[in-house]
Amino acid sequence: MDESKRLKTLRNLEILDTGPTPEFDRITSLATHIFNAPIALISLVDESRQWFKSVQGLSVQETSREISFCARAIQNADIMEVPNALEDPRFAENPLVTGEPYIRYYCGAPLVMRNGARIGTLCIIDMQSREPISHGKRLLLKELTLQATREIELHALEIDTDRIDRILP
Repeated sequence: MDESKRLKTLRNLEILDTGPTPEFDRITSLATHIFNAPIALISLVDESRQWFKSVQGLSVQETSREISFCARAIQNADIMEVPNALEDPRFAENPLVTGEPYIRYYCGAPLVMRNGARIGTLCIIDMQSREPISHGKRLLLKELTLQATREIELHALEIDTDRIDRILP
């Protein structure tokens, strides 16, 4: 899918810059516990930034797309895992690695909508390098990602339903 169609899908979901919701926060909270990770994000990648629909372990709501690990992760259909960002030439000089929050480990699975658009990720991050996750943990991450995708689709459906309710008497 080309970038313009991906961005159109993301905009049509009307989820960017919405407030926190317990449904998404439960998913990132589960991710931090399952993976024993200090940081978990549901990240949505638009033209210029990655915005966090849910965030555990960080005090920011977005970062520039230019330095985003998630922007790279959505380029592939499978999980992107970076065991040690300092040793990965794609990220070794990244300001999120060389400065706060000093990312060393990243593992993100794309949020894939029904039309195939990869709009963001569910990811876990650590300030310590790690061994790659097991096959079983990869399956768990994919399941959590599927749940996040379902919640996004439900959000879009609720917006459509509200529109119809306003139109119909």
